[in-house]
Amino acid sequence: MASLPELLAQKAALDEQITRLKREERSKAVEEARALVEAYELSADEIFGAGSSRKPRAKKESVAAKYRNPATGETWSGRGRSPKWLAGHDKATFAL
Repeated sequence: MASLPELLAQKAALDEQITRLKREERSKAVEEARALVEAYELSADEIFGAGSSRKPRAKKESVAAKYRNPATGETWSGRGRSPKWLAGHDKATFAL
């Protein structure tokens, strides 16, 4: 059975080997991709699609308040969890 320092040395050697191979294979892949782009006169839009694959998110617009706490001035739009100050009370009494 190998000792901890021996295993750590093996791990370091393997990590170095993995890094070197990734770098070599990556450069080969880039060369192959460039050759294909040149040979078939491909454009970036043809490869990656026209524009971005993600659509920009619409900005969330704030919703007007429907209820107001007269004691503190806090408001609630009626969306999401109801606030503690409204619990146990009739919403109509706090409506704007």
